[in-house]
Amino acid sequence: MELTGKRVLITGADGFIGSHLTEALLAAGCTVRAFVFYNSFNSWGWLDTLPDDVRAGLDVFAGDVRDPNGVRAAMRDVEVVFHLAALIAIPFSYHSPDSYVDTNIKGTLNVLQAARDTGVERVVVTSTSEVYGTARYVPIDEAHPFQGQSPYSATKIGADRLAEAFARSFELPVVIARPFNTYGPRQSARAVIPTIVTQLLAGRSEIHLGALSPTRDLTYVADTCRGFLALAACDAAVGREVNMGSGAEISIGELAQRLIAQIDPAARVTTDERRLRPERSEVERLLCDASLMASLTGWAPEVSLDEGLARTIAWFRERGLAGYKTDIYNL
Repeated sequence: MELTGKRVLITGADGFIGSHLTEALLAAGCTVRAFVFYNSFNSWGWLDTLPDDVRAGLDVFAGDVRDPNGVRAAMRDVEVVFHLAALIAIPFSYHSPDSYVDTNIKGTLNVLQAARDTGVERVVVTSTSEVYGTARYVPIDEAHPFQGQSPYSATKIGADRLAEAFARSFELPVVIARPFNTYGPRQSARAVIPTIVTQLLAGRSEIHLGALSPTRDLTYVADTCRGFLALAACDAAVGREVNMGSGAEISIGELAQRLIAQIDPAARVTTDERRLRPERSEVERLLCDASLMASLTGWAPEVSLDEGLARTIAWFRERGLAGYKTDIYNL
């Protein structure tokens, strides 16, 4: 399927990945309707920071994916849907699991139902590597068992299975895109890289982190967005769930040291007990097998980890830390 000229809806367009994907789709020649979370401040999240000429090309719809009527209204006259809206912070899912069920499962159901009713040509549902839990074998391919090691991951498993059910039951043209850990500019401080970078740039000599031994497979946000576009355009990906990752892993401790070396070599890491997940909830190892993605689309990451970290640090240096509270633990 050719994306150029398509009328596209992005849920979660106001977020980290969603705002980058919005830019990528506009650059690809799509007409973009950006579904943002309604709020009384009329904030469009990260879309507010885009250049005026970029924002002028957007059709912004303020709503809530938990409301089926609003989702259906947003999807009117749309040909392709990218569903990114979700609650994603794992620590907060321990605190408020009901909200994750409502947003991640029921919200996805609303998107799937509306897509079925309106006859869209393609729905890309965003999954996460957290659905796999701690790797039982590596690299992790799409046949790996699912493990709900947090309320967040359990709701994402549920959302994925709903997408699978709609593909099988109603022949809805769904693709489940499963990025491993995406990072880059605009990411919130609930993620590890912004947590480290913002503490360092704030001048803190002690960097507070949780567990240092878990490993993650990191992909720069521009590469993740290229993957989304490639999957949406790939007819052979319909009805499938597809991993996107670099095929390399790094421990949180080593990652912290790389960032410390670039910003403040005198800083050191200290463990903050509040940041530790419950023992059986911690995902100890994630390492992606993206061979299916490569065979279907030819996609592979283009930005190395060192280059991606340098770009991310440069963005924080240029933008400053407004909105990032480095003195508290961000759930």
